[in-house]
Amino acid sequence: MKVVYMGTPDFAVGPLEAIIQAGHQVTAVVTQPDKPKGRGKEMAASPVKECALKYNIPVLTPIKIKAEEAVAQLREYPADIFVVAAFGQILSEEILTMPKYGCINIHASLLPKYRGAAPIQWSIIDGEAETGITIMQMDKGLDTGDILFQKKVPITPEDTGESLFDKLALAGSEFIVEALEKIEKGEVHPIKQDNEKSSYAKMLTKSIGRIDWNQSAAEIERLVRGLNSWPSAYTEYKGKQLKIWKAKVMPAMEGVPGTIAKVTKDQVFVCTGDGALALEEIQLEGKKRMNTKEFLLGRSFEEGEVL
Repeated sequence: MKVVYMGTPDFAVGPLEAIIQAGHQVTAVVTQPDKPKGRGKEMAASPVKECALKYNIPVLTPIKIKAEEAVAQLREYPADIFVVAAFGQILSEEILTMPKYGCINIHASLLPKYRGAAPIQWSIIDGEAETGITIMQMDKGLDTGDILFQKKVPITPEDTGESLFDKLALAGSEFIVEALEKIEKGEVHPIKQDNEKSSYAKMLTKSIGRIDWNQSAAEIERLVRGLNSWPSAYTEYKGKQLKIWKAKVMPAMEGVPGTIAKVTKDQVFVCTGDGALALEEIQLEGKKRMNTKEFLLGRSFEEGEVL
């Protein structure tokens, strides 16, 4: 099939490459405009743009995809279907109905759960046992269109936002090729989403990572995993930000929430609202990320201090 592909971050690169390698003709790629990046604030292309250029595919970078000139430009590229993966802009009805098979979206959750911007991280934070990939027929709403295909992916107790991102990106890459083949053959049975079962995965901000020690150790541990690698879970220690990259749930220890109850040669135990949390990998502001044992070789935590 002739495909126009819309996507922006790393998550969207694998599916694009899979579509190309499966023999489909990607006539154009639409992505977000270049943005300043790093300390030097030099303009950088999105990962999807970099991938498209590698394959000599025309790239469109509209500031507003709904704008009249952007829609007109889109019409110049023949397509049987538009495939969207983490593009970052809402499509107009005019665009949604443009190609023969409409627009389909690769969404990293089992819709209708976790509609929105950050389904991967929130599925870990909320303690879900599984998530998955949904291939959805797009409509005017936010992730509200008919479900075409779904594939489940288990969430392990060790999964972080980063590791689950990688699993779902791979699943999406494999699944989209399968889905395009079935769509072309007419082997599609759309299912309406049950809006009563929907939930929303709001966009991540740095403030979400601030640890509330009154929560249970299990809740905080999931926050640590879900926000690894961005924006990270953090607390304060002696006026400096202390990021927590890895932790383990432990039985309750005596002390108010946030109190350092015990320090060993390789772990720091902190009281929470329910149970204790053993800090195993941390990063103090201005320092590199390291396991707690390494950290304690050059710095100390005092029992009884409150984070």
